[in-house]
Amino acid sequence: MFRRREPVPFAFLAEADRFRSNVTPPPPERASFGQLAGRWLLGLTIVAALVGSLVIGMPALSLDHSSSQTQQSQASDGR
Repeated sequence: MFRRREPVPFAFLAEADRFRSNVTPPPPERASFGQLAGRWLLGLTIVAALVGSLVIGMPALSLDHSSSQTQQSQASDGR
């Protein structure tokens, strides 16, 4: 069974953009020294992990042409 839909005036939505509150929000709390130190330590740990993974992963990503040449020379020797 279908419900009858009543027309709803949406004027209150248009007025919401123009509405200004006279109540100001409280200022944000300043971070304590421990919180700032924790944020710096977390950021430094993340950067160190990324740099470390890059340093450890670089040898695996580099092409080593000397090992491929020794394999070719062993195959050409008939071994």
